[in-house]
Amino acid sequence: MGDTVLETLLRRDRVVVVAALVTLTVISWLYVLWLASAMDMAVPPGPSGSMDMGSGMDMDMPMDMPMTMGAQEGSMASMAGSVATPWTAMTFAYAFVMWAVMMVGMMVPSATPMILLYARVGRQAAQQGKPFAATGFFAVGYLSAWLLFALVAVLGQWLLDRALLLTPALASASGLLSGIVLVAVGLFQFTPLKDRCLSQCQAPLLFIQNHGGFRREAGGAFGLGVRHGLYCVGCCWALMALLFVGGVMNVLWIAAIAVFVLAEKVVPGGRILSRIAGVALVLAGLWQLVALL
Repeated sequence: MGDTVLETLLRRDRVVVVAALVTLTVISWLYVLWLASAMDMAVPPGPSGSMDMGSGMDMDMPMDMPMTMGAQEGSMASMAGSVATPWTAMTFAYAFVMWAVMMVGMMVPSATPMILLYARVGRQAAQQGKPFAATGFFAVGYLSAWLLFALVAVLGQWLLDRALLLTPALASASGLLSGIVLVAVGLFQFTPLKDRCLSQCQAPLLFIQNHGGFRREAGGAFGLGVRHGLYCVGCCWALMALLFVGGVMNVLWIAAIAVFVLAEKVVPGGRILSRIAGVALVLAGLWQLVALL
């Protein structure tokens, strides 16, 4: 009867953590959906229904566009690969936010088992008078690794854009590039690096034990989260390259990759699943390349 609200919440820490993770994921996906819709408006289809890439049209919104639409959608249009519009600092910023939020939405669900394990053991340690650093430090460390990946992805997008290899929908404009990416990503599924990184992601407790155990200090928990995030990046970075094949703002494509990443980590036999996907990707890539002959 004398318990405070705070004490009640602390006993239900896993509920609080789950609620926070769900909220973060939902907000991220809502942003991705909004951004995809806004980009569709910023990059209208041509007369034939395909994207108009050959008119030389400046994809930035005109200066007399309403302020509620002009600034952001102008940057989105630049980000969408217009030949006539060079990238600016604002374009890089919007592209980074796009990738960062998308990575959060895609990867938080697959990281949830690890984060919940940390929260559960942390609560038990606190009850024994040996508290760990808050779960948030570990989660922020994990997401920091994916923010670093988001920066690399933006640089990759910029390079592809400069080489005129992206459509305004941020998908590959080259059948050759698509075929090479599909084959490369498929082959990666059979590499030792994929095996090692995926094994670290599939066994949260084993990962903790192999990397010094739970940490009492905030810096140690953050560093542990970063290390786990880097293993996750090592496991999934090639799959993210598929976004340049299906379209970076193709919501169904994004969702399919996110579901596959989650299945790899939590479904029994996830390693077999990744190898099946590898075979399918190689065959799809070869089909794409043969079609060019």
